[in-house]
Amino acid sequence: MRWQDERRSENIEDRRRAVPAGVAVGGGVGTLLIVLVAMFLGADPRQVLNLLQANNPQAPGPAGAGGGRARPLNPAEEERKDFVAAVLGDTEDVWTEIFGKMGRRYQEPKLVLFTRQVESACGFASSAVGPFYCPGDSKVYLDLGFFDELKNRFRAPGDFAQAYVVAHEIGHHVQNLLGISEEVRAKQQALGDAGAKKLSVRLELQADFLAGVWAHHAQKSRQILESGDIEAGLRAASAIGDDRLQMQAQGYVVPDSFTHGSSEQRVRWFRRGLETGDLKQGDTFRASTL
Repeated sequence: MRWQDERRSENIEDRRRAVPAGVAVGGGVGTLLIVLVAMFLGADPRQVLNLLQANNPQAPGPAGAGGGRARPLNPAEEERKDFVAAVLGDTEDVWTEIFGKMGRRYQEPKLVLFTRQVESACGFASSAVGPFYCPGDSKVYLDLGFFDELKNRFRAPGDFAQAYVVAHEIGHHVQNLLGISEEVRAKQQALGDAGAKKLSVRLELQADFLAGVWAHHAQKSRQILESGDIEAGLRAASAIGDDRLQMQAQGYVVPDSFTHGSSEQRVRWFRRGLETGDLKQGDTFRASTL
């Protein structure tokens, strides 16, 4: 992938130097679950987080504050940051142009780089959850160590495979700006668990499609792709399909528990965006079959 000459985004928020002192009650997935339960019971999640931090000095504090020790960053990590800044900058250029043609303004998101665990407007999360987008603060969160996992665990190496991951999360930001995410959340509240999960899958597949739309327009304008890049991106989409992940983890597949879609679905929707670049082709919510 040709990225070295691309414009670097200034919307990178680097929190990697702060290494959390430990993962206890006040951090990671445990805290996220506690906050979700509190919200369900009608409590203010911010008060819950403040209470957990007050009673657990090991928990990481607010962004940019205490809760850990500074650590040096090696050249390889800095090169990855440079790569992410280039990809993010390219997504900004593509989506600014697309939104402009729709008569709308694209609001650029922040991308937060972190190590091990992080606090967002959606609560605490550990790197184990993978890259994610938080609509509460319109930020993408990424532990660069995920790229190692993508290469070694999922056998999906390459710059374009990594760019696909970033572009997928930016796709969620696009959904948020277009009001799609809010519409889906409203529909989910009126459905049972099974129906809500199906909508979540469709939302994820649409984000794959939007990642493909970005790549289509970036290639058309700046010829960023090299030989083998498309295959690398498709391999990444396939590697993190729910069926592949479930088979690796437990040896069998439970389609009713899918959250992001099967490998075949993810590849198909990413490819559709890549080949067409047409937003009208990405309405997963009206597709008769996925």
